[in-house]
Amino acid sequence: MKQIILGTAGHIDHGKTSLVKAVSGTDTDRLQEEKRRGITIELGFASIDLPSGLHIGVVDVPGHEKFVKNMVAGATGIDVVVMIIAADEGVMPQTREHMEICSLLGIRYGFVALTKTDMVDEEWLELVTEDVSDFMADTFLADSPIVPVSSVSRQGLDEFIQTLDRYCIALPERTATGIFRLPIDRVFSMKGFGTVVTGTLVSGQISLGETVMVYPSGITTKVRGVQVHDQYVQTAEAGLRTAINFQGVDRYAVNRGDVLARPETLIPTYMIDVELKLLESNERPMKNRERVRFHIGTSQMPCHIVLLDREALEPGETALVQVRLEGPVVCVRDDKFVIRSYSPVRTLGGGRVLNPAPPKHKRFRKESIESIERLCQADAQSLIAAHIEMAGFEERSFAELKVLTSLGDKSLETSMAKLLSARTIIQTERSQRRFVHQSTFENFRSDVTTRLSAYHKANPLKAGMPKGELRSKFADIETPRLFNQMLNLLIKTEEIEQTDDSVRLAGHQVTLQTDQTDLKEKILDIYAEKSLQPPYFKELVQTIGTDSAQTKNVLMHLVDEGRIIRVKEELFFHAEAISRLKSQLMDFLTENQDINPGQFKEMTGASRKYTIPLFEYFDSENITIRVGDVRKLRKKAGA
Repeated sequence: MKQIILGTAGHIDHGKTSLVKAVSGTDTDRLQEEKRRGITIELGFASIDLPSGLHIGVVDVPGHEKFVKNMVAGATGIDVVVMIIAADEGVMPQTREHMEICSLLGIRYGFVALTKTDMVDEEWLELVTEDVSDFMADTFLADSPIVPVSSVSRQGLDEFIQTLDRYCIALPERTATGIFRLPIDRVFSMKGFGTVVTGTLVSGQISLGETVMVYPSGITTKVRGVQVHDQYVQTAEAGLRTAINFQGVDRYAVNRGDVLARPETLIPTYMIDVELKLLESNERPMKNRERVRFHIGTSQMPCHIVLLDREALEPGETALVQVRLEGPVVCVRDDKFVIRSYSPVRTLGGGRVLNPAPPKHKRFRKESIESIERLCQADAQSLIAAHIEMAGFEERSFAELKVLTSLGDKSLETSMAKLLSARTIIQTERSQRRFVHQSTFENFRSDVTTRLSAYHKANPLKAGMPKGELRSKFADIETPRLFNQMLNLLIKTEEIEQTDDSVRLAGHQVTLQTDQTDLKEKILDIYAEKSLQPPYFKELVQTIGTDSAQTKNVLMHLVDEGRIIRVKEELFFHAEAISRLKSQLMDFLTENQDINPGQFKEMTGASRKYTIPLFEYFDSENITIRVGDVRKLRKKAGA
């Protein structure tokens, strides 16, 4: 069945609550103070059965200027509004402000109920009706019916119900897709039940027993009970006034303005990129960094409005701005918001969310303004691609994209499949479904090839750049996982090659000059001749009589080739000498179980300055293990 929420709006004492009681039988003024003062202070709730069979929820809002913040909270999720105007007073200040708020919140369906008709004569009623018609001309209620009613005499109530029924039948049906979100507008405790919250379920659905999270606090709990129109249900869907009973959550840990959703589906934020329209009714322009009250969902949060491309926003103008909040809120793309001044408090403007989790922008920066402009009129694929591209190496997950785009699962899946097929985006992680843009990968590819090319030029005798050194050049890639994955993509396309711990451009080979070839042979001859008693590096340089840097480069080239083994910083051995010694050592340990320093010295025929480094080398290679003063063969090596 179609799910519809009716909301009232209008000036104080124009008969909103009386009309709701007359058509629903429910007095929505439940507080003692409301009954004592005769005014609505808090949100009230009721339901109406219509002739068509539709059962709709009703949110009755306060009309006093001091409680407009409660009115804004109650207007969240309204499908159709009845603007209540008293026939004896006509259009009043809060009539105009409530109309502005409804327009800013994107409400597009409704009509006028002209109340208290029993208090005026026919001539006056005609004059007021004409005045109301003029007032509605420039609003979303232009050409909507004006229904005269009296809650006292009950005259016109049937026509009111029939008009309401026609509107509800014509309303497009909501879908239960999207992220489950319940902006909380009321919190209370019930003996034997614990904490209960209520609100209008704006998207998705929720079922008994599911785990939910209170945002932005992050408290998690289980749904113990679900009620719709005072009836227990298994599942509640978008468009319903819903009450949810929590399990084990203190009543004072939850507040109006919090949002109930599933864990890890929303992003608490202190900054939001928005499209803001300043109402024409404002008497002055809005200045940069002006402090205002930001209303979104059922929450109100102080914030500063940062104008990105101008110094002031004139009445009637629309601009792209960044809202910087004094506390965290949660929202998704296309959520509507209202901003109100501090003192005196009045509605200034509002608009829609473009990016619910943006980076901090600098003013008058062209690329920042252009990035927000891309989000204004983007289709689904362009919107997804833009967010993934703007994220760069931070990646974007499927869950984040649901918040950033406000697309349902099916629509998001379809659009992303097309982007993956066109290779506009690349999936970098499967379990969390994370993505980068092709342009981000192209920048990585260009940077890697440039750095490797420069490294090969600066180090002509090295086979490749150490992988760790290359990784250090990409500080903006926070996870080794992403770096390795993108590097593997370059390996698969045969643009680079990786051997052990070094990376090189595909096809790169070390080429020695004539003098370097001669030096290479001299070094090999020396280490082959000296076997297990080779010169330390300084002694090698003195023996050959060449430049230290040149000698080191050629020596490290031999290490890369595996023909020379580096045992410690300045000590190198010929690979064949190490290989022979390793075989001797393993044979000895297989037969004798352990070897002491004296026995090892006798085996090598070398002094302590060689045997100790050699022992440590074989330990590091997992051939031997030190036990007290002797070495034993590691089981792994023996196997």
